[in-house]
Amino acid sequence: MEPLITLVAVTGLLLLAGVFGAARVGRPVVALRGGLAAMFLLTGGAHFVGMRAEIVAMVPPGLPFPGLLVTLSGLAEIVCAAALLDARTARAAAAVLGVLLLVMFPANVHAARGDVPWWDRLGPRTAMQAVFLAATVTVFLRHRTAPATERTGRCHRRSLG
Repeated sequence: MEPLITLVAVTGLLLLAGVFGAARVGRPVVALRGGLAAMFLLTGGAHFVGMRAEIVAMVPPGLPFPGLLVTLSGLAEIVCAAALLDARTARAAAAVLGVLLLVMFPANVHAARGDVPWWDRLGPRTAMQAVFLAATVTVFLRHRTAPATERTGRCHRRSLG
Protein backbone atom coordinates (compact mmCIF):
# COMPACT_ATOMS: atom_id res chain seq x y z
CA MET A 1 0.00 0.00 0.00
CA GLU A 2 2.91 2.38 0.77
CA PRO A 3 4.12 2.45 -2.85
CA LEU A 4 0.66 3.51 -4.07
CA ILE A 5 0.42 6.20 -1.41
CA THR A 6 3.90 7.44 -2.38
CA LEU A 7 3.03 7.56 -6.08
CA VAL A 8 -0.21 9.45 -5.53
CA ALA A 9 1.13 11.81 -2.84
CA VAL A 10 4.33 12.84 -4.64
CA THR A 11 2.57 13.23 -8.00
CA GLY A 12 -0.13 15.32 -6.31
CA LEU A 13 2.39 17.50 -4.48
CA LEU A 14 4.29 18.17 -7.70
CA LEU A 15 1.08 19.10 -9.50
CA LEU A 16 0.25 21.42 -6.61
CA ALA A 17 3.72 22.96 -6.85
CA GLY A 18 2.94 23.67 -10.49
CA VAL A 19 -0.21 25.52 -9.48
CA PHE A 20 1.95 27.73 -7.28
CA GLY A 21 4.42 28.54 -10.02
CA ALA A 22 6.86 25.65 -10.37
CA ALA A 23 6.06 25.31 -14.06
CA ARG A 24 8.50 22.49 -14.86
CA VAL A 25 7.25 20.09 -12.21
CA GLY A 26 3.62 21.10 -12.61
CA ARG A 27 3.25 19.49 -16.03
CA PRO A 28 1.31 16.27 -15.50
CA VAL A 29 3.82 13.92 -17.12
CA VAL A 30 6.71 15.52 -15.21
CA ALA A 31 4.77 15.24 -11.94
CA LEU A 32 4.05 11.60 -12.74
CA ARG A 33 7.75 11.00 -13.42
CA GLY A 34 8.51 12.42 -9.97
CA GLY A 35 5.85 10.27 -8.32
CA LEU A 36 7.13 7.15 -10.05
CA ALA A 37 10.71 8.00 -9.13
CA ALA A 38 9.78 8.34 -5.45
CA MET A 39 7.77 5.13 -5.53
CA PHE A 40 10.50 3.07 -7.20
CA LEU A 41 13.15 4.54 -4.93
CA LEU A 42 11.03 3.36 -1.99
CA THR A 43 10.40 -0.11 -3.41
CA GLY A 44 13.95 -0.52 -4.71
CA GLY A 45 15.37 0.46 -1.34
CA ALA A 46 13.14 -2.11 0.36
CA HIS A 47 15.02 -4.78 -1.63
CA PHE A 48 18.05 -4.00 0.56
CA VAL A 49 16.79 -2.49 3.82
CA GLY A 50 13.84 -3.32 6.01
CA MET A 51 11.95 -5.85 3.87
CA ARG A 52 14.65 -7.86 2.10
CA ALA A 53 13.66 -11.20 3.69
CA GLU A 54 10.00 -10.70 2.76
CA ILE A 55 10.89 -9.75 -0.81
CA VAL A 56 13.20 -12.75 -1.20
CA ALA A 57 10.33 -14.93 0.07
CA MET A 58 8.10 -13.49 -2.69
CA VAL A 59 10.28 -15.04 -5.40
CA PRO A 60 8.47 -18.09 -6.79
CA PRO A 61 10.22 -21.30 -5.70
CA GLY A 62 10.98 -22.42 -9.26
CA LEU A 63 13.35 -19.52 -9.86
CA PRO A 64 17.04 -19.92 -9.02
CA PHE A 65 19.06 -17.58 -6.80
CA PRO A 66 16.20 -15.59 -5.24
CA GLY A 67 18.59 -13.32 -3.32
CA LEU A 68 20.44 -12.39 -6.49
CA LEU A 69 17.16 -11.77 -8.35
CA VAL A 70 15.99 -9.46 -5.56
CA THR A 71 19.32 -7.60 -5.59
CA LEU A 72 19.23 -7.14 -9.37
CA SER A 73 15.60 -6.03 -9.45
CA GLY A 74 16.21 -3.62 -6.56
CA LEU A 75 19.20 -2.10 -8.34
CA ALA A 76 17.16 -1.78 -11.54
CA GLU A 77 14.37 0.00 -9.66
CA ILE A 78 16.76 2.47 -8.02
CA VAL A 79 18.71 3.20 -11.21
CA CYS A 80 15.51 3.66 -13.21
CA ALA A 81 14.02 5.86 -10.47
CA ALA A 82 16.99 8.21 -10.88
CA ALA A 83 16.72 7.99 -14.67
CA LEU A 84 13.07 9.08 -14.50
CA LEU A 85 14.23 12.42 -13.15
CA ASP A 86 16.32 13.21 -16.23
CA ALA A 87 14.28 14.24 -19.25
CA ARG A 88 16.75 12.55 -21.60
CA THR A 89 16.43 9.12 -19.96
CA ALA A 90 12.90 9.19 -18.55
CA ARG A 91 11.24 7.45 -21.48
CA ALA A 92 13.71 4.55 -21.48
CA ALA A 93 13.47 4.24 -17.69
CA ALA A 94 9.67 4.08 -17.89
CA ALA A 95 9.94 1.32 -20.50
CA VAL A 96 12.35 -0.73 -18.37
CA LEU A 97 10.19 -0.28 -15.26
CA GLY A 98 7.06 -1.31 -17.17
CA VAL A 99 8.75 -4.51 -18.33
CA LEU A 100 10.06 -5.08 -14.81
CA LEU A 101 6.54 -4.80 -13.40
CA LEU A 102 5.32 -7.43 -15.84
CA VAL A 103 8.25 -9.76 -15.20
CA MET A 104 7.86 -9.47 -11.43
CA PHE A 105 4.09 -10.04 -11.43
CA PRO A 106 4.44 -13.79 -10.71
CA ALA A 107 6.20 -12.81 -7.46
CA ASN A 108 3.13 -10.77 -6.54
CA VAL A 109 0.88 -13.75 -7.27
CA HIS A 110 3.12 -15.95 -5.11
CA ALA A 111 3.11 -13.36 -2.29
CA ALA A 112 -0.69 -13.09 -2.34
CA ARG A 113 -1.09 -16.70 -1.26
CA GLY A 114 -1.69 -17.66 2.32
CA ASP A 115 -2.82 -15.59 5.26
CA VAL A 116 -2.17 -12.00 4.19
CA PRO A 117 -3.90 -8.68 4.96
CA TRP A 118 -6.67 -7.63 2.53
CA TRP A 119 -4.42 -5.18 0.67
CA ASP A 120 -1.91 -7.97 -0.02
CA ARG A 121 -4.46 -10.33 -1.55
CA LEU A 122 -4.29 -10.93 -5.29
CA GLY A 123 -7.13 -8.57 -6.29
CA PRO A 124 -5.76 -5.45 -4.57
CA ARG A 125 -2.16 -6.35 -5.53
CA THR A 126 -3.18 -6.73 -9.16
CA ALA A 127 -5.07 -3.42 -9.10
CA MET A 128 -2.03 -1.62 -7.68
CA GLN A 129 0.26 -3.23 -10.23
CA ALA A 130 -2.13 -2.10 -12.97
CA VAL A 131 -1.92 1.49 -11.67
CA PHE A 132 1.89 1.32 -11.59
CA LEU A 133 2.00 -0.16 -15.08
CA ALA A 134 -0.43 2.47 -16.40
CA ALA A 135 1.79 5.19 -14.92
CA THR A 136 4.93 3.82 -16.56
CA VAL A 137 3.14 3.41 -19.90
CA THR A 138 1.81 6.97 -19.62
CA VAL A 139 5.30 8.35 -19.09
CA PHE A 140 6.63 6.22 -21.95
CA LEU A 141 3.92 7.38 -24.37
CA ARG A 142 3.53 11.01 -23.33
CA HIS A 143 7.02 12.06 -22.34
CA ARG A 144 8.96 13.96 -24.94
CA THR A 145 12.66 14.52 -24.71
CA ALA A 146 13.69 17.76 -23.10
CA PRO A 147 13.72 20.90 -25.22
CA ALA A 148 17.16 22.15 -26.20
CA THR A 149 17.10 24.73 -23.41
CA GLU A 150 16.66 22.02 -20.78
CA ARG A 151 19.37 19.81 -22.31
CA THR A 152 21.94 22.60 -22.53
CA GLY A 153 20.92 24.40 -19.38
CA ARG A 154 20.73 27.69 -21.27
CA CYS A 155 17.74 29.96 -21.11
CA HIS A 156 16.53 31.71 -24.22
CA ARG A 157 14.10 34.59 -24.22
CA ARG A 158 10.96 33.97 -26.15
CA SER A 159 8.86 36.56 -27.78
CA LEU A 160 5.45 36.89 -26.21
CA GLY A 161 3.97 38.18 -29.45
